Amino acid sequence: MNNYFQKVIEAREFLRKRIPFEPTVTLMLGTGLGGLVEKMDVGLELDYKDIPHFPVSTAPDHKGRLFIGRIGGTRCALFQGRFHYYEGYSTKELTLPVRVMSLLGSKILIACNAAGGLNLNFESGDLMLIKDHINLIPESPLRGENWEEWGPRFPDMSRAYSRRLRELSRSVAASLGILLREGVFVAVPGPQLETPAETRYLRHIGADAVAMSLVPEVIVAVHASMKVLGISVIANVNNPDDFEPIYIEDVIEEAQRAEVRLSRVLEGLLTELKEYES
Repeated sequence: MNNYFQKVIEAREFLRKRIPFEPTVTLMLGTGLGGLVEKMDVGLELDYKDIPHFPVSTAPDHKGRLFIGRIGGTRCALFQGRFHYYEGYSTKELTLPVRVMSLLGSKILIACNAAGGLNLNFESGDLMLIKDHINLIPESPLRGENWEEWGPRFPDMSRAYSRRLRELSRSVAASLGILLREGVFVAVPGPQLETPAETRYLRHIGADAVAMSLVPEVIVAVHASMKVLGISVIANVNNPDDFEPIYIEDVIEEAQRAEVRLSRVLEGLLTELKEYES
């Protein structure tokens, strides 16, 4: 545990000496969703492998680069690719970048991923604001010793996803003529995709979308008193009573098609977040 603490501090100090400014917003982008960097005025670009103690992305279409710059005038850290429990990382390891950014002064986490639709009212390509989550990944990133200066031993998760950021996102999307769904997200360990019976179970417990990511980062962000916005791109919708095979290549392709709309919403949102600038 003390070794983990030291790794976080060393990564923070490495970045502190190189970043042009403290980023207000951290963006963690998932499968097929790294194109927002094209909207960024980039001040620094680093490969994850060059940052001390950072995990390395091994998932398909996760490029593994950190960008520091401005989007819509807001200071941002953009992670082009994330890390997953199924890659073999502990949840502490895969959330290390979010912990580091919180210690560098980041106030907001925007976490996006490609997800499978469980709500039969959804369609492939929909964007879903996450209003709550169910965590089925069998490990908490907060397990073990707690450092009070990082956050409380028992963080409250009743308002994990900022209502104000969701309202602002809906307003921005409406001005762009883009539909935003809203629902409950469930995180599963993977890497195998869901069976029809598992899909039926996840719907039964109240989930609208499912993927293998995002929740561990959100837990750490809440622990660090960051405001959180979560958006899932619905890559496919499967009816457990009429199930079709799911292929990761199709998930990536659908996420990439929806990325233009997601990027427009995020760029508009970041333009509205000037009040968070210190």
